Amino acid sequence: MDKQHHLYELASAFRDAMLVTRGLDGSLHARPMAVAEIEPDADAFFSTNLESPKIAEIEANPEVLVTFQSRSEFATIQGRATIVRDRAQIDRLWSETWRIWFPQGKEDPNLCLLKISADRGEYWDTSGLQGVKFALESVKARLAGRIPQKTEVQNAKVDL
Repeated sequence: MDKQHHLYELASAFRDAMLVTRGLDGSLHARPMAVAEIEPDADAFFSTNLESPKIAEIEANPEVLVTFQSRSEFATIQGRATIVRDRAQIDRLWSETWRIWFPQGKEDPNLCLLKISADRGEYWDTSGLQGVKFALESVKARLAGRIPQKTEVQNAKVDL
């Protein structure tokens, strides 16, 4: 499996992510977001409200980072965020779970999408056999009072 496809496979399995933007004062601001869609090229979509502070942050500086994490799989996507107001795309990605934030449903005038056009990504995958090897090496290292030796964790930087 190539690196880009592996990044897509990992990221598309997540339902939630952390979106990191640059605040208007220059600070970093992270918040949880429900994933609407991850495309094979690792572009990501999230729903949000046009009145959310993140909209002003993105308009001032569209460079963002998206992070995904589980117990054994980790991924990041870095890219440029754009605000998508296309009602057909909103309709296609609409989830009834969004009604909590958008009581008027997919016709809510404040509902928009954030599209993250991925420039690069990175992943660390310690699931499956690699995870077992890492766990065994970690236990051996702890018992021996040393730091674990590098194991075959699937890690890759991916230019998109």
